[in-house]
Amino acid sequence: MSNRKIGARLRSVGAILLALCFGGPAHAASPPGDVVGKVTVGYQGWFSAMGDGSPVNNWGHMNLENWPDMREYTQSYQTTYSNLGNGQPAKMFSSYDQSTVNVHFNWMAQNGIDTAALQRFGNEITPGSTIKAQRDGVAVKMMNAAQATGRKFYIMYDMSGGTAQLQSDWTNTIVNTLHLTSSSAYAKQNGKPVVCLWGLGYTWFSLSPADGLALVNWFKNQGCYVIGGVPGQWRTNSGDSRADYANVYTACNMVMAWAVGRVVDASYQPWVSGDLAYCNAHGMDYQPDAYPGTSFFNSNGPASPKNQYPRNHGDFMWAQFAAMRNAGASSVYISMFDEMNEATSIFKCAEDTSMIPANNWFLTLDADGVHVSSDYYLRLTCDGGKMIKGSIPYQTTHPTPFTLSGVTFYQDTLYSGAASQSLAKGNYTLAQLAAKGVPNDWASSMRIPFGWKVVAYSDDNFTGASWTLTSDTPNFPGLSPSPNDMISSCKIQ
Repeated sequence: MSNRKIGARLRSVGAILLALCFGGPAHAASPPGDVVGKVTVGYQGWFSAMGDGSPVNNWGHMNLENWPDMREYTQSYQTTYSNLGNGQPAKMFSSYDQSTVNVHFNWMAQNGIDTAALQRFGNEITPGSTIKAQRDGVAVKMMNAAQATGRKFYIMYDMSGGTAQLQSDWTNTIVNTLHLTSSSAYAKQNGKPVVCLWGLGYTWFSLSPADGLALVNWFKNQGCYVIGGVPGQWRTNSGDSRADYANVYTACNMVMAWAVGRVVDASYQPWVSGDLAYCNAHGMDYQPDAYPGTSFFNSNGPASPKNQYPRNHGDFMWAQFAAMRNAGASSVYISMFDEMNEATSIFKCAEDTSMIPANNWFLTLDADGVHVSSDYYLRLTCDGGKMIKGSIPYQTTHPTPFTLSGVTFYQDTLYSGAASQSLAKGNYTLAQLAAKGVPNDWASSMRIPFGWKVVAYSDDNFTGASWTLTSDTPNFPGLSPSPNDMISSCKIQ
């Protein structure tokens, strides 16, 4: 690494430290770990397909509001839908395929998503049942993908389906059969395996406060760091929250207040700030919840309007990120990564009607009048995460381009530091790269539009060591051999 590069790195670190000290995220009760100070996404993993060889081996959870962008999957399954608007067959992935989960975790790694919370439903863990075998298989595939990509994961029990078998499932399946918590990729916070209990304290939650507290404490006694997935009005014990659950909430190590269906209005900032202050006062960690928008039309019909909570081409989600950053939150939970059934998915979905089955309605990403690329919400999450962590300044409007029109090089990893101009297809010598804002031996990450290829060279005039890259690459130092601070010429095809 050149002295100039080291100096740039030190200046970057210094800027981050200053941001943290002056107007940056507030100190959490716990130090940074695998959830504190991190970007976490909820992961359903519940899509199955006829012929996928899974225990279910049939279509599951096909009440979709979004349609997936299938261009990067290596395994897909023909649906009964009509062809897409562009004439391509309407195919779907299966979450039971290891290749599917690998694609998803690669997208997480490319976009600064640190951790994934695997949803595990209380009514789907009966020993010997087909659905439990399905969920167990997806959990193992998730562990494999997390290990391969350097991501973290943890179990998030959705208790809307009941709580009777949670303890035995944790002990017998999660710990002693699947050995998930023994994985290097299983999320730890304060040295403890993380588990989330979603549904604590909702008005429909049937456990008494004594039994709810006993459940939280049981997991804590197993050595777990317990996140409470709680109602939005948990702190005031009103609205969607039971009035008698305050002691249960404060027994959790962290709370994540559910926000799907909430608008960003004058009450939003005080809500986030109030939750954070309450957690700080009670020695708890806080993880606010952000979502891109939501829709239930294909599930509910006319009772739910199309595009019920509009995304507004990213403005809605960014307003949440900005409020969280302004409040001083240092962590965030994203609802959700792959939840196409409520149109909260941030992974790659259909951009416009050319990418959905003809003569069908699905919420496309251009629904609010602006065309955005299928990876836009992943890139928006990446930028929002950087702002919440304090590595880029607070800003009320998002910096994320709607589409990528060319290759962009960045001085630092995870698309940070100075950025080059957008480079069109063509060949670039050392001098031509420098003219586009790519100094010699400078780049540490790169964004590449879908379907493009970059051949980078260590020396001028397309000589020396070479690297062929075909997708967003956030961490040149992590490649082997590494092109970090070594690129002197390139061909963009």
